[in-house]
Amino acid sequence: MLVVGSMMTPEYGEWRSKRINDNIPELNSEGVRPMEEYLQVIPSELEIIKQDFEERNLELERKIERLEEEKMHLRLDADVQKLQEVTTITAIDENYWAGKDFKVVAAGYPRRKKQNRSVGKKVLGDSGAERDFRTTDARNSKYQEELKARIAELERSLALYRSPNSVVELKPSLCKIEEMKKRIKELEYALQSCEHRIEFLEGNEERWKEQHYHS
Repeated sequence: MLVVGSMMTPEYGEWRSKRINDNIPELNSEGVRPMEEYLQVIPSELEIIKQDFEERNLELERKIERLEEEKMHLRLDADVQKLQEVTTITAIDENYWAGKDFKVVAAGYPRRKKQNRSVGKKVLGDSGAERDFRTTDARNSKYQEELKARIAELERSLALYRSPNSVVELKPSLCKIEEMKKRIKELEYALQSCEHRIEFLEGNEERWKEQHYHS
């Protein structure tokens, strides 16, 4: 077949432009995967298990840290609440006695109370300031008793949270921690078993290579 100059068809021109080494056309580069993808290493089952174990272990460590922070915040909240109660009572007393001759009334009240008791009389102050002092003294005594009871309750709560044997408020958290520890041990055993399996397979591979090399 002879094709001359302008008589060459477009199809023939396209085919001629693609050919290499006479009649061998060029390969279409579209859809061809790069060599890096062929050489990419597929992770083994052990590596996948190890990665999963590391992720779970990191998540457990974060949960334990959050539990420790919650325990610390509980202790801080109890201390702050105790301090706020003391500060509130002090502020009430200071505001009430602002501008009053507190020292005079406070110094005279115990003496007059003792004198009235000695003669079997009730404590009836002559001035309004002294009546106010008696009222505030009774109120402060009540506040002190309530504060002592509250402090004792807070101390018991703090001792409960600080005690390693506490299983009341922290029982759900402790159960979760124990479950996490048990799961970590199971994963560690599984990882060790996989490592032993890998060592065994690697040994078999080395022996197979030696036998194949000598054969």
